[in-house]
Amino acid sequence: MKLVLHNYWRSSASHRVRIALGLKGLAYDYVVVNILKRDQDTDAFRARNPQGQVPALEVIEDDGTTHVLTQSLPIIEYLEERFPAVPVLPTDPYLRARARALAEIINSGIQPLQNLSTTNAVNKAGVETGAWVRPFIADGLLAFARAAADVAGQFCVGDAPSIADCCLVPQLASARRFQVPLEGAVAKLLEIEARCLAMPAFAAAMPDQQIDAVKS
Repeated sequence: MKLVLHNYWRSSASHRVRIALGLKGLAYDYVVVNILKRDQDTDAFRARNPQGQVPALEVIEDDGTTHVLTQSLPIIEYLEERFPAVPVLPTDPYLRARARALAEIINSGIQPLQNLSTTNAVNKAGVETGAWVRPFIADGLLAFARAAADVAGQFCVGDAPSIADCCLVPQLASARRFQVPLEGAVAKLLEIEARCLAMPAFAAAMPDQQIDAVKS
């Protein structure tokens, strides 16, 4: 079997999947989809994902059968079900649900508001992107911190990294890019982030470590 990840270095959704692949020790081919150059609008990419978004995970079986998966959280759930060693979901059903809920705070509650298509539309309306999006990111991270408070240990849920951490670390990277203050009530999240980044899977998945990263 071969895994091919079609993604972009600064996409937080792509970043989540890179972390999960790293945690599970899964090798994959990295295919660049430059969303600034509109690679996602090509016929070839739209055939993989009609929505024209990254990431897309191509799964090529030993018999040549190929499947393409889209949307970061379903991709991570697929990896969890097919490669259960080194789980990214807790074994306890309640904690599994809590981990998923934390992931969704970011996936559906924050990230769509900072997505390139959204910020481009805001910018075209004459609104400064950063000033518009910063309150949404700050409020979302505060909600995440409060929601995680009673289940967090060394990581977002307990003492092992989960799908929640796969979402948190990319979101914190995006928060810094948009110059969102990270202090006070979210300090616990920064401690969790530091533990995550001490792990090779998280460190290697960071945007600036990718082959298509634009160095500033």
